[in-house]
Amino acid sequence: MFANSRPVTSMQNAPRPDLRTVLARHQDSVLQKPIAACNHAAFLQALALLREFSPDAPLVLDAGCGVGWSTVFLARQYPECFVLGVDQSAHRLERDRTRLGVMPENLAFLRADLVDFWRELAESGIRLQRHYLLYPNPWPKPAHLRRRWHAHPVFPALLRLGGLLTCRSNWKPYIEELSLCLLWSGYAPLVGTCAPEDSLITTPFERKYHASGQTLWSLCCDLNSREDGAS
Repeated sequence: MFANSRPVTSMQNAPRPDLRTVLARHQDSVLQKPIAACNHAAFLQALALLREFSPDAPLVLDAGCGVGWSTVFLARQYPECFVLGVDQSAHRLERDRTRLGVMPENLAFLRADLVDFWRELAESGIRLQRHYLLYPNPWPKPAHLRRRWHAHPVFPALLRLGGLLTCRSNWKPYIEELSLCLLWSGYAPLVGTCAPEDSLITTPFERKYHASGQTLWSLCCDLNSREDGAS
């Protein structure tokens, strides 16, 4: 019953033709949504935890970390870094903790809305060493374009965080759209396929999708390197 995940189905099978217009609108404006008090508290907690571990430690963000399998792996993979797993669901963050084993000392989980958390990081001038978006909700309905991170008003703040961005998805149009938005923003993303046995990170979703025979797509992009003249 584990390998029973259905492929993403949608009326959209390629990047939306209005994607560049949506991106340009967000690039020319500033998201005015007030920061929620609970998300600001989570941000302050993140700063305190980073200072406690090491103020100068490189920061790795596992954005939308779910149950945290990938976050624990990252903390073990990069012991010199401080690794934050952020998710808006308290239920997901509290699941399967006993299966994760002994928690590394360079790891912390926080409950927060990424829209606010990314903005707080960016407005504080904080830069990431690595940034992971592993199997985000693809919002595959064409009408849900603006709910995808690359077409959301928060996307410019995400770019300002820098670092090596890694995104994985089992829906090819999501990776294609993200790649286009990065290209139009002046970056050089690399896109390909991946398999759990060849990858550094395995999430529960990735295992399930792979066991179900789905193609898994990966994008990597250095957000510290931007070409001049990007539109």
